[in-house]
Amino acid sequence: MTTILLLIGSNVLMTFAWYWHLKFPEQILWKVIAISWGIALFEYCLAVPANRIGYSTGGFTAAQLKITQEVITLVVFALFSIFYLGEAIRWNYVAAFACLVAAVVFIFKF
Repeated sequence: MTTILLLIGSNVLMTFAWYWHLKFPEQILWKVIAISWGIALFEYCLAVPANRIGYSTGGFTAAQLKITQEVITLVVFALFSIFYLGEAIRWNYVAAFACLVAAVVFIFKF
């Protein structure tokens, strides 16, 4: 559970690091880059322990960690897109997410 919570926190931070500035196109690019790097520093402080804990004591394989991280990323990004950017989720986004959920099933069950 620690691994999952750390990955969620990590993905929230990284989503903001990569996409927060889309609402502010007037911002100077070097400032956006500097702020994003600052956010990413804290993201790494969650992502690295999440993967280390998950792999060493959490019983995850590297492949399981990666697939789990990708699913978390998409959930976090979908929520970010809806609530921060005000974008709608389209049917093909849902279909792509379903494919990733299938990947989780395959990586954990087989």
